Amino acid sequence: MPWTPGPPRQTLQKWLPDLSQGLDNLLSHKLRSLLTMLGMIFGVSAVVTMLSIGAGAQQKVMAFIEQLGVRNLIVQAKEAQNWQAMQKIRRTSPGLTLKDYQAILQTVPGIESSTPRKRFAPARVLPKPQLDLPAVYGVKPPYAGIAALETTEGRFFDEKDEAAAAAVCVLGATAKDSLFGSGTALGKYVKLDEQWFRVIGVASPQLSVRTDVPEVPAEDANNLIYAPLSSVLFRVADSQNFFKDEIDGIYVQLGDAQESTMKAGLVRSILNASHHGAPDFSIIVPAELLAERRKTEQLFNTVMVAIASISLLVGGIGIMNIMLAAILERTREIGVRRAVGAKQRDIVRQFVIEAVLISFAGGILGVVLGFAMAELIAWLAGWSTVVTVTSVLLAFVVSISVGLVFGTYPALKAARLDPVEAIRYE
Repeated sequence: MPWTPGPPRQTLQKWLPDLSQGLDNLLSHKLRSLLTMLGMIFGVSAVVTMLSIGAGAQQKVMAFIEQLGVRNLIVQAKEAQNWQAMQKIRRTSPGLTLKDYQAILQTVPGIESSTPRKRFAPARVLPKPQLDLPAVYGVKPPYAGIAALETTEGRFFDEKDEAAAAAVCVLGATAKDSLFGSGTALGKYVKLDEQWFRVIGVASPQLSVRTDVPEVPAEDANNLIYAPLSSVLFRVADSQNFFKDEIDGIYVQLGDAQESTMKAGLVRSILNASHHGAPDFSIIVPAELLAERRKTEQLFNTVMVAIASISLLVGGIGIMNIMLAAILERTREIGVRRAVGAKQRDIVRQFVIEAVLISFAGGILGVVLGFAMAELIAWLAGWSTVVTVTSVLLAFVVSISVGLVFGTYPALKAARLDPVEAIRYE
């Protein structure tokens, strides 16, 4: 029994001649084909570029939130706007204190690690920094694990340093370069106001963002000096000032990130009781911030795609107009094909293939242009841009779909031409 081609092979044999003919028709009118593609090119490039800008910005913010720790809770003391407001608050609330910290440890279950924080802004620093004056963080040794802080030189201070209120410190990456340049800082001394601290370590670079992350202060996380909490409280910070909080932050690391929202509510209840309802603190839940940012990113991407898709819609209308004009030019050709046996679906297939080819070529050029525009924006504006596979596939699939949709009507119109009238058309 003789072998006959199967359905897939027969389908391929039908499509290949139309594909070849479609390419020949487009190449024979290069300028017209290029002008038709422009809408697709700019539409796809707009989608890729806008999504890359959004992805770059969101990626940086989300990386910063993840750096805060999805298992962490961070309590921040709120600074009053003026002296009168501070006096009013102090009538009811003592501010954030070490007693609050102890109450949280004794009441909240599932805490793996914790530390209070006392932030101190020195008036004078020696050696004189080349950049802004660094801030001082007085924390306990567990802070390094909570903040995922590693040292590139030396070590972080330990419990012995904390117990002895040792005058030692660890420099942030920017603070180290600002104070000591490119040379080593280990074993050298830094004077904070009237107190000298010996450098025992240099922290690895931390991610900082200037965008609005709720309740997170815009601060260079690398221009910091870390010191034992006891050293800061007893050596440099003015802890006796009644109008200043004894501590200004509490870091709590939980065993399970899923419980962060519930535990944050418990911490808030504890502080509301001790502060008598005064709104002088805030609680940051990085896990909630991360979830909110992801929702925001999805909404942002949807809006950006909708806006950029207008260009693709315009490009699709351009394809339809050109294809309708091509039908008039090729009316006689269509009539001859119908007269020699071509069916309506053959004519439809031919014109749909040409429309899809225009979209396909325009999509490829648009992706290339989108890559180039993203890199140019990153270079000129200094923004972070990330071209994702999803943005490329989305733009490309939409462009092909637009070509298919807007090429169908002209194809159907061509197929419905009367063969006799088409042959007689001049």
